Amino acid sequence: MLLRNRPIVESSPALLARGYAWLPDLWRRTGGPLVRTRLLGRHAVALRGPDAVRFFYDEDHVRRGPALPEPVLSTLFGHGAVHTLDGDAHRARKALFVSLLMDSEGIARLVQQFRTAWDEAAASWGKRPSIVLFDEAAEVLTRAVCRWAGVPADDAGPLSRDLVAMVDGFATAGPRHWRARAARRRREEWLAGLIEDVRNGALGVPPDSAAAAVARHRDADGRTLDPRVAAVEVLNVIRPATAVAWFAAFAAHALHLWPEHRARLAAGDPAYAEAFAQEVRRFYPFAPFVGGQAVRDLTWRGEPIPAGATVLLDLYGQDHDGSLWPRPYTFDPGRFLGREVDPDLLVPQGGGDPRTGHRCPGELITVALLKEFATGLSRLRYEVPEQDLSISLRRVPARPHSGFVMAEVG
Repeated sequence: MLLRNRPIVESSPALLARGYAWLPDLWRRTGGPLVRTRLLGRHAVALRGPDAVRFFYDEDHVRRGPALPEPVLSTLFGHGAVHTLDGDAHRARKALFVSLLMDSEGIARLVQQFRTAWDEAAASWGKRPSIVLFDEAAEVLTRAVCRWAGVPADDAGPLSRDLVAMVDGFATAGPRHWRARAARRRREEWLAGLIEDVRNGALGVPPDSAAAAVARHRDADGRTLDPRVAAVEVLNVIRPATAVAWFAAFAAHALHLWPEHRARLAAGDPAYAEAFAQEVRRFYPFAPFVGGQAVRDLTWRGEPIPAGATVLLDLYGQDHDGSLWPRPYTFDPGRFLGREVDPDLLVPQGGGDPRTGHRCPGELITVALLKEFATGLSRLRYEVPEQDLSISLRRVPARPHSGFVMAEVG
């Protein structure tokens, strides 16, 4: 495809400097149906909106696997992960995650594990001068998901810190990134050994657990997973649950700024708890965008997209688009009351069909855990000492600078 005005200016430095604001800034300057730029040396286009979500997740248009850069695979997802696959191979592997992460009974068991771990941790917080909620939430979530997944984690602290490091360092250079790489190598080696022990009977795990399911899973070619790839996929079960700590810190931030939501959450209204969780996911910065590669010459609303171009779906921009969300920078859980959530409209963790496409199948778990967390936090007594609660949009992934410090917890 011949294309005039092919972008020549590399945008990677601007992305690192601007973070979540990078794509929205480009949108404001261009005003067209898409944004053209250059990213990691490749022609890139960015799309947003429900129609764009459907276009992006059509495998006849965009493939996700080829677009994942090595630094992301070596930190966040892992080499050989389900995220790197397309077509039949992806569907076969994705079925494993759907069976584990979208089963209502399984989700209920995980929430119960979280409730138990939360109560255990909260009982000790009052004995300490203060706690950092982000760190405590990550450890509680790690303990809960490991119990649920059949992964031994008697001391959840070090594992929690490694799982957080994998998420915290995928989109940056420097110390955070190298900590993420080291954490992944360490945990993949540990879990590969665990999978081998499960397979040879040296370690017994519940037959309906994630560890057992990954150990016995057969891919589209009929083969079981290589132990290292199996370790990658176990991490892709437990790591996203620990990453709910980001949303937990954001929920605490919201309750601190807008305490009028506390009473209704504490009263135990499940519909309001879900609306609150969805608004936290929409309002606060989580993933800036997702990317794929155009599989052939395409056209989007009259604009050409050449084969091989990087195609970005602007998640943060879409969730704050005033044409899609009235008063997008107002925190308002009421916008989700009495309505179905359109999965192609609300896209904090990507879009598309989680059962067959690349959308995260753990969204149901994220919402369920966040509902439970927000309700529990609303019923907890604590003080918020002076601290830096700013959230920098330059930092990916973003979070309150202080991690949300709580004192006099009871």
